[in-house]
Amino acid sequence: QVQLVESGGGLVQPGGSLRLSCEASSNVDTMDWDRQVSGKPRELVATIDSGGFTKYLDSVKGRFTISRDNAKNTVYLQMNSLKPEDTGVYYCHARTIVGRDYWGQGTQVTVSS
Repeated sequence: QVQLVESGGGLVQPGGSLRLSCEASSNVDTMDWDRQVSGKPRELVATIDSGGFTKYLDSVKGRFTISRDNAKNTVYLQMNSLKPEDTGVYYCHARTIVGRDYWGQGTQVTVSS
């Protein structure tokens, strides 16, 4: 069983920045951030594997950066130039090397003036 603890959400004005963190209780393989925007299906925002390969949702490319510290089993999502449409609940997801999936509790990100 892997526990994921997220932090870093909050309220920010358009154009502002936030950094999300997610610490896993043990080693995992791929880690990613998904988000649930009201009225829309959950979408994958950014993913990073254990080797550092990254992939992003088109709408966040150039604004968001995913990174990880393998020694701390922690993944980060640096979000810059935030827009109101980025508002939603952000979930950390981790997949172990044997293919088991785990989810964090979610953290609210609100972009509003």
